Amino acid sequence: MPKYVYDFAEGNKDMKDLLGGKGANLAEMTNLGLPVPPGFTITTEACQAYLKSGREPEDLGEEVSGHLAALERRMGRTLGQSDDPLLVSVRSGAKFSMPGMMETVLNIGLNDQSVRGLAARAGNERFAFDSYRRLIQMFGKTVLGIAGEHFEGALEAVKHAKGVKNDVDLDAQDLRGLVETYKQVVVEQAGRDFPQQPREQMDLAVRAVFDSWNTDRAVIYRRQERIPSDLGTAVNVVAMVFGNLDAASGTGVAFTRDPASGAQGVYGDYLQNAQGEDVVAGIRNTVSLHDLEQIDKRSYDELLSIMQTLEEHYKDLCDIEFTIESGRLWMLQTRVGKRTAAAAFRIATQLVDQGLIDMDEAVGRVTGAQLSQLMFPRFDETADRTRIASGMNASPGAAVGKVVFDSYTAVKWARSGERVILVRRETNPDDLNGMIAAAGILTSRGGKTSHAAVVARGMGKTCVCGAESLDVHTKERRFSAPGGVEVHEGDVISIDGTTGDVFLGEVPVVDSPVVRYFEGELKADDGDELVQAVDRVMRHADGMRRLGVRANADTAEDAARARRMGAQGIGLCRTEHMFLGERRQLVERLILADTDEEVAAELAELLPLQREDFVGIFEAMDGLPVTIRLLDPPLHEFLPDITELSVRVAVAEARGESREGDLRMLQAVHRLHEQNPMLGLRGVRLGVVIPGLFEMQARAILEAAAERIRAGGVPRVEIMVPLVANVQEFETVKAHIIQVARDVRSETGVHLEFLVGTMIELPRAALTADQIAESAEFFSFGTNDLTQTTWGFSRDDVEAAFFSAYLEKGIFGVSPFESLDVEGVGALVQIAAERGRSRRPGLKLGVCGEHGGDPDSVHFFERVGLDYVSCSPFRVPVARLEAGRAVRD
Repeated sequence: MPKYVYDFAEGNKDMKDLLGGKGANLAEMTNLGLPVPPGFTITTEACQAYLKSGREPEDLGEEVSGHLAALERRMGRTLGQSDDPLLVSVRSGAKFSMPGMMETVLNIGLNDQSVRGLAARAGNERFAFDSYRRLIQMFGKTVLGIAGEHFEGALEAVKHAKGVKNDVDLDAQDLRGLVETYKQVVVEQAGRDFPQQPREQMDLAVRAVFDSWNTDRAVIYRRQERIPSDLGTAVNVVAMVFGNLDAASGTGVAFTRDPASGAQGVYGDYLQNAQGEDVVAGIRNTVSLHDLEQIDKRSYDELLSIMQTLEEHYKDLCDIEFTIESGRLWMLQTRVGKRTAAAAFRIATQLVDQGLIDMDEAVGRVTGAQLSQLMFPRFDETADRTRIASGMNASPGAAVGKVVFDSYTAVKWARSGERVILVRRETNPDDLNGMIAAAGILTSRGGKTSHAAVVARGMGKTCVCGAESLDVHTKERRFSAPGGVEVHEGDVISIDGTTGDVFLGEVPVVDSPVVRYFEGELKADDGDELVQAVDRVMRHADGMRRLGVRANADTAEDAARARRMGAQGIGLCRTEHMFLGERRQLVERLILADTDEEVAAELAELLPLQREDFVGIFEAMDGLPVTIRLLDPPLHEFLPDITELSVRVAVAEARGESREGDLRMLQAVHRLHEQNPMLGLRGVRLGVVIPGLFEMQARAILEAAAERIRAGGVPRVEIMVPLVANVQEFETVKAHIIQVARDVRSETGVHLEFLVGTMIELPRAALTADQIAESAEFFSFGTNDLTQTTWGFSRDDVEAAFFSAYLEKGIFGVSPFESLDVEGVGALVQIAAERGRSRRPGLKLGVCGEHGGDPDSVHFFERVGLDYVSCSPFRVPVARLEAGRAVRD
């Protein structure tokens, strides 16, 4: 029989799968002897069973009763007893942190009788009724599904009638009346009375937390963060401690280091006379954690000691929630804190210097996604700028966009291609869609621990919080700033999440210092602490990794940049890009050629141009391998648009004009037209059907290599035949290449060494890889086309047609073109690798699709034993880092 409920003393931090992150860490703090309110955790397995069957497991109620009775004995009070009630909170807690996405209910156990007992025990009627109105409000929203605006409107009406702005300015009489109003809201909106039985409150709250795993916002957040949907959430039932008891009480959030910069020190927010949700919601602006020293030095000193204990124990930045009840400190939660990309790199190397972790672990503490964020541009400080406000630098970056004031508009405009900045007084979990869609987030309330800040940091989204000088008028679609500045929806602003500044209009951007470091413009020793941290991590990752990292580059300039970025060669040089621009006319003439002689003449004219291209690339990559793909796309891509051409011909005929050239071109376009060109005359099929085409390209490559050798260079040539489906196709083309090589050696007197291999981008090629490997000297997986042909997708069509629906409905967690489909496409990669090497041990294997720069995909390629990945030059550092991290899997 499974055990569904654990006392905090029974768990530990390594039980996150079962107890969730919050429950496991509450247990760990309990075991460390820290001041944690007693309680118990209902496991994720109970949630999974509930979600599967629609009801709680059969023995869950009995287990909960046993643990509740033990809690009551320990506290000396029973849940909701009328004279001195035990109150509890019911809190969600999944394995992975999902801030604000699931539910919490505080003050469970209060009813019309026990609220008076609480008031008598505390000697504070205002506190008791404040706690009761909070329970009704949270229970109504979370459990009964009542829209929060009904409660918020009632609260605002009471404050307006009294002429006050803050909740704390309401007295006991005000709050007693508000409780009655809230109870009437429950009757009107839910069709039932607010439950007076404490155990019914608790059971319904537990069920609501289970249900909150599948709310829209939780599903969206999991999809955004790639959290599996079958994990479920644990539920933590904790004895209440009260930050809203009196002026000597309060609640706060603390970080053992600055989550925005990584700097060591005291960071966090504190709010007197409040409960925990008030801090995260950003409803009232908090004071700095430093101010707590003046308010309650004893609690402040104890908190700092606990923070040090936790950081040394977890060996990482810790995010801590705490409550002070009449001068007594209680720890409500700790977890390894979310941080910005810059903070992640700084903290990792700081912890190494403190002797808490080693460099292998430091590499594991940062991600390619974080490194990519550090490479984004930043605002040009020398440009003319109009600063209109300043807030807290909650999540760094430079974001420019049109102002929008709600989530719906943010999503709508972003889908139409607009970059938007979501502006709110404060965000809440229902704003998640808009936060994902926006380029940046700006709020006038809240601090570094508010909902907006925490979620933005987790997503790597630029965010400025607590810009108090801004007056946000959501309904009027505008905000005002000091100096009479009015900004309306659709106006452009720029926000700097690194400094907290807000600018009117678009501010120019420049390369980040991290990009300048990778480009070689900035030496690590001359850079700031962040650049030095990146340098240390990257050097160690390079020493750890087994996978090579190459770049996809089609020009000498791209090749040179890729080499500066750390590429160890070119994994894909696409020759079709060399036929664009002014050279397109030569290709058009080649297509229109009627005789073999005309074809040969056009190829002869293209030859020196191709050779010149390859000389430059070999020079930029001297001594490193360069994989050159022979012409791949259908020839019609080099021809004019059929509709435009037809119109030109028709107009000319109507006017009686002669357009012989256009007419011949139109006939050629019709002749080459295909219903499905991606599966038509392209790749290796071009080399088989069009005499001399691949031979011309092979000659240009090998003559360029000979020229470089004569100049003292060391070209390492790899010629790649695309879209091969069977070995006979490959052998036909390879034989022509070998003959060209003999001719070039004879003509130049230069000994040429080169490899001839193929792209594996069709399922049949993967399944017959053992046969192809008898002739091919290397494989490069073209995962873009392999994904198309495995799924039966035409990428250019399906991404616009239905991918958004697939993502919204959870059919895809992520597009298979962004991150490799391991179960389908990945299985074909593994089959091809194993079968190819079974016939040719030591067969060189690489990948040159866009997945070569995707962090998750890189880890898969390490597991299946590929030799290298290849990606765009800008993503080379990301692939290098992830290749190092993949060794630790």
